[in-house]
This record gives sequence, structure tokens and C-alpha cells, in this order.
Amino acid sequence: MSSEQDHLKETDTEARFEFKKEQNAAVKSDKGLTEEVIRMISEDKDEPDWMLERRLRALKQYHNMPMPTDWPGQPDLTELDVEEIVPYIRPDVDKREGVDDWTELPDEIKDTFDKLGIPEAEKNALSGVGAQYESEIVYQNMQDQWEEKGVIFMNMDRAVQEHPELVKEHFMTTCVPASDNKFAALHGAVWSGGSFVYVPEGVTVEMPVQAYFRMNSEGMGQFEHTLIIAEEGSEVHYIEGCSAPKYGVHNLHSGGVEVFVEEDAHVQYSTVQNWSKNTFNLNTKRAIVEENGTMEWISGSMGSKATMLYPCSILKGRGATDTHITIAFAGEGQDIDTGAKVYHNAPETKSTIESKSISKDGGRTNYRGLVHIADGAENSSTAVECDALMFDNESTSDTMPYMEIEESKVDVAHEATVGKIGDEDIFYLQSRGLDDDDAKKMIVAGFIEPITEELPIEYAVELNRLIELEMEGSLG
Repeated sequence: MSSEQDHLKETDTEARFEFKKEQNAAVKSDKGLTEEVIRMISEDKDEPDWMLERRLRALKQYHNMPMPTDWPGQPDLTELDVEEIVPYIRPDVDKREGVDDWTELPDEIKDTFDKLGIPEAEKNALSGVGAQYESEIVYQNMQDQWEEKGVIFMNMDRAVQEHPELVKEHFMTTCVPASDNKFAALHGAVWSGGSFVYVPEGVTVEMPVQAYFRMNSEGMGQFEHTLIIAEEGSEVHYIEGCSAPKYGVHNLHSGGVEVFVEEDAHVQYSTVQNWSKNTFNLNTKRAIVEENGTMEWISGSMGSKATMLYPCSILKGRGATDTHITIAFAGEGQDIDTGAKVYHNAPETKSTIESKSISKDGGRTNYRGLVHIADGAENSSTAVECDALMFDNESTSDTMPYMEIEESKVDVAHEATVGKIGDEDIFYLQSRGLDDDDAKKMIVAGFIEPITEELPIEYAVELNRLIELEMEGSLG
């Protein structure tokens, strides 16, 4: 491929994420977190009383919790002023249904997601596609063959109305309660949009279900909630992509993810996040895994000013399995603090954590993890591997694994490596005809291969392209 073709492809990828649209909102809340704002959000959504009560309870918990500041080496959150964030913006679409025909979207929203490739994703025969713009799902579609088998894929607001018993039982009760942390409480108060996925017993959804979340407006917060219920013996792969253009004020993303993996079920949750570098990305993601269930977390984190993200699995049933594969990239002015948490609460459970991080131009990456093996969880095993790659002497990378082992009959392994790109590696590749930039790209591509090989080809290509742009400083 010629250098001109490379430049055109890079320019096209950059343009997909850095464009902005004029805001055309049907409803926009005031800044800050007050009971009046919470009631307005709930009223605009025509929610039942029980959901409003949960929101108000979460709001009280949020105000009673201190801002997290006591973790060693955590990202600096002092610049984040939640009272200056607009928590709710509803674009000019049906506030509950969205649309299921792409042509029915307003032109400015349709153009946004056209540029992000959502129609192409659907044409590639994904099982279902959802798109969130600001605070609301604006488009959702599910292939008929899966609906006929009882699979449900819809936005969370609609699920509250149409499947209240399922939602009331699972929504922020046992998996991610609002009391879990300050930002979970914030999320519980102002959540909006997100996906509801239900897979009946014994059903395998053979193609990925996809959602894309776009935060377009400056100074706003996006608080989507994803709830996945995989019944006994079922299987599903959910993929989310996230992006936002860069503005001069801070944005906040504080989503919530709850996954229920029933006996012998298998869920893979994949994320490619490219938030702009004025965004604080503070999520809570957790799965409860029953007997012989399997949970897989695959994630790529780049963009954002600061990220604190630690997907968690509670291995509740005998023989439950958990896998984490993550890649984090931090450039100038970025602090990407990611990791994983696993609780082995039953015998013969197994977890594998593989973390890759890249830092350059003074950026900081950190792996922060917790593995807990409870008393009685005998014959369980865990393996943690953390690898960090740094481009220069100004960049930093830390590893903070924490293991709580209360059972003696277990197998525990941990390995960590930190290093710079070696001059001899560059020289070797240059001797084979590559220039300095291409040599570095090839080294990085090999370094992140464990995650790209787990993604569908279009996502793997995009992740590689985004990292190439980050390496060149092309993304804002």
C-alpha cells in the first residue's frame, strides 16, 4: 500500500471520530444533580414509580459518598465537577422506541452514525444493532430469526416498560447496587439509554449483537445501562463501541454494565472505546457467573483524559470460568487506570487475566487488579499476566496486582513485564526494509495481537488503526 493510500485511510479513520454536529435536542436537563433533575428525567421517560424511587435512593447515596481519592496512584479527578455536567439530553426522536428503520432518523443523527459505520455493521449481518446518541437509543434493530427464538434486544428504557419483572429483579440489585461506589450511585440516579439483552435457555446467538454509544455535545454526561441475561445453556457475544469529539470543557462517561451468566451459559463482552481526551471515563461493569458458566471480557481503552475501569466477575457456581483480555493506550496528558477483579466464591473455578498497555509522550497506564479466592473454593486456579510497553523515558507504566487467597488447595500464577521498544528491535526491522515508524507499528501490532484476534475482523482492523493514529498523535 502506498504512503498516499495510508494517509487517506488514516485521515478517513480520524474524521470518523473527530467530527461534531450542532446540537438539536428535544429535551435538555439543567446542569448538576438535584432531585428536580432526577424527577424530570424520570417523567420524560414515563417511568413507573419503582424506577423513580430507585433513582432518588441512588441520588441520596451519591451525595453521602466521598469522591474516591484514597487509591495509591489513581487518576486525578479534581478537575471533574459533576455539578457542571448536563446529565440528560434527549435528541429529537421518539423518547422510548427510537426507530427500527434507518431512514426514519433525523438527518444530523443519521449522518453521524453513517460516518461511524453503523449501517455497514448491520449490512455485515450482525444479529442486532443499537445506536445511542447523547442520552437515548435512537436506533435499534434485531434480526427476525433471533426474535423468533425469543431473544430480546432493545433499549433499556423500553425494557423498563415492556419487561418490568425481569428489569425490576436484575437492575442494580445484586450485581451492581448503587451503594457499590460513588459513580455507581451517580449512574443509578441519572442512567439513560443502553441495551437490554435476554437470551432464552439453550439458544446460541451465532452472530454478535452490537451497540454504539456517541456523546456529541460538550459538557454532557452519558450514563447508559447495559443489562444482559443469558439463561441456562445459552450463548451470546455483545460488542460496544464508544466515541466522542473533543471540546474545551470536560465530559463524563459513567456507564453501568450488569451481566447474569446462568448455568452452562457463555457471554463474551467486547468493548472498543475511543473517548476524546477531555472525557472522564468512570464505569462499573460486573458479571455474576453460575455453575459451569463462562464470562469473557475483551476491551480496548484509548482516548479519555482519565479512565478508571475494572470489569469484575463473581464466580458464584462450581466450575465457573472468567477471562479478561485488555489493551490500554495512554498518550500525552492521559492517565488510563484499568484492570480486572475476580471473586472465586466456589470450587473448581478458573480465571485468566491478560493485560497489555502502551504509553508514550508522558502518558501513564496502570494495571490495577484484584483476585480473591474464598475459603472453600478448592481446586480453583488463576493466572495473571501484565505486559507494558513504553515509547520514551517520560512515559510511565505501573502494575498493582492484589491477591487475597483464603484457600490452600489452589493454583495461583502472576507474571508482569515492563519495557521500552528496543533499539535493536527497530534496527532489525529497518534492516528488512521498514522505516522507523512502520517498524514501531509492527512491534505494537504484534504486542496487541492477543486482543485483536478475539475481535471480529472489522473491529480488529479499527483497533489497530486507532492505535496507529494514537501513536502519531492524530486523535484529539
